[in-house]
Amino acid sequence: MIPFVREFAFAYGQAGQVSPLIRRVVAHNPGPFTFTGTGAHIVGRGEVAVIDPGPDDPRQVEAILNATLGEQITHIFVTHSHLDHSPAARPLAEATGAVIYAGGQPCRASQGDDRLEAGDDLSFRPDVALCDGQVFRGPGWTLEAVATPGHTSNHYAFALAEENALFPGDCVMGWSTSVVSPPDGDMGAYMRSLLKIRARRFDALFPAHGPPIHQVDAFLAGYIEHRRDRETQIVMALADAGECTVRQLVSQLYADTDRRLHPAAAHSVLAHLLDLYRRGVVELDGPLDMTGVWRPLLMRRAA
Repeated sequence: MIPFVREFAFAYGQAGQVSPLIRRVVAHNPGPFTFTGTGAHIVGRGEVAVIDPGPDDPRQVEAILNATLGEQITHIFVTHSHLDHSPAARPLAEATGAVIYAGGQPCRASQGDDRLEAGDDLSFRPDVALCDGQVFRGPGWTLEAVATPGHTSNHYAFALAEENALFPGDCVMGWSTSVVSPPDGDMGAYMRSLLKIRARRFDALFPAHGPPIHQVDAFLAGYIEHRRDRETQIVMALADAGECTVRQLVSQLYADTDRRLHPAAAHSVLAHLLDLYRRGVVELDGPLDMTGVWRPLLMRRAA
């Protein structure tokens, strides 16, 4: 079981202190995929960094500027180019002169009829493209860019050395599991990123959605086990049915889940199937998308 944390105090438009070096401003974009909204994190005092400024909403930019009144925003970091994370970066940079840092590879648009609420920000470009392990410093804070592809191909997390903490963006969320949406999302890469984060033994995670996570190892262990269990469920469902489309699998495996989340589930199931396909566990009749028919290859070979 994943020890989700869903209760936390905040007020829209106001900065809340969540650790000695970190303040959080939650954007007013609540929804089934964003929970209470996107949390922009402000790191440091005086000369500060902002991580994931949020959606295209002047109220969010104003709230961040009000929270840092009398201070200078020098760095803007974006974990990935989704519409609930990156659009506020450019107006915030124009207002402050800060430099925007993010993964340089543009994301590829999601495909199919099952669209996600927080979609791809195809126009987003950083001022400076990040490299894995790149280090940035300000007065009293040190941030390291940690490449964590999977949720998107250009996803980065940011490690705060002074608190042994990580801002995992959407690689890990406090309130729910993360969506992996092909063609840009990749389940194999995502699992490797989870293992990479767990190996760093952080004391705290500050995700963009939901409250901080302090039971880090137990949380990540649950996250990894959940994905492995879901993979097993998909293979077993295919073995029982002989063949299935993505939507058929979703209706079976997510029967007790809010139907508003079924589009997200469809993308993650497709990501699992594509990973299983590359590993030679399943085969496909049709295109590599929502319309294809999937079969358990290893079961057929064994027969």
